[in-house]
Amino acid sequence: MTGATTLALFMSHGAIYLLLKTEGRMFAKLTFLYKRGMIFFMVTFGITSLYTLLYIPHLSDTFKGHPSYFIVPLLAFLSIANVPRLANKRKYKTAFIFSSMTISFLLIMVAVELYPTLLLSTVDPAFNITVYNAASSEKSLSIMLTITAIGGPMVAAYTIFVYRTFKGKVKLDETSY
Repeated sequence: MTGATTLALFMSHGAIYLLLKTEGRMFAKLTFLYKRGMIFFMVTFGITSLYTLLYIPHLSDTFKGHPSYFIVPLLAFLSIANVPRLANKRKYKTAFIFSSMTISFLLIMVAVELYPTLLLSTVDPAFNITVYNAASSEKSLSIMLTITAIGGPMVAAYTIFVYRTFKGKVKLDETSY
């Protein structure tokens, strides 16, 4: 169920991005596909949420123990509700931002629910993988920090270059395939 929900979320997110980049017949077809994808996401998200609350109730213990954490599911719900509203108004750039926020809030929600456990064992809780027993050594973390400090700006510069090169809508003509 989680896989189907994730697939539906990314289908809708990708469709919104393509609505920003296309026009004409392709735009019309994507509008239809986006609406179907968003309905698919909302249905699967509702089923997955309901199933989780009914059959895996311990995942919501963190939220019950810290009522201030309820802001995360609330923000996730509001961002989910805002995406189709904005898309219906043809504000695709803002809908894309809210779709990105939906992905972020859902990931934050899962992290809050599971912390400190990363992977639950079905055999014995002693075999759970936690943040503490999965952590790298200080030496490997310092090496990765160095690599990130060098590579991060390079990736950011390349991303900015690519986005500026391909900004705007795609124009289909006789040389397109």
